[in-house]
Amino acid sequence: MCALGRALMSKPTLLIIDELSLGLAPVIVDDLIETIVTLRDEQGISILLVEQDVQVALDIADRGYVVEAGSIVMHDRTEKLAKNKHIKAAYLGVV
Repeated sequence: MCALGRALMSKPTLLIIDELSLGLAPVIVDDLIETIVTLRDEQGISILLVEQDVQVALDIADRGYVVEAGSIVMHDRTEKLAKNKHIKAAYLGVV
């Protein structure tokens, strides 16, 4: 949270956030997600989120990019990615 506050002091137009949920309690992650959604929607700040929790990323993003072995192997609007059989099986544990 401190890093996010420090980043906002420079009034950015783009925030790059790497692993928002890593090592944090779920309640804190929920608060941070709510905060970045508010920043995006109310202040017009673009957010580039790198996140291993695929469901979180798909829930809040407009577009998604799937990176495997350092290469982008798939990209689309998140609504389409969330319905993709490969994404569901490989990243969401849904068969």
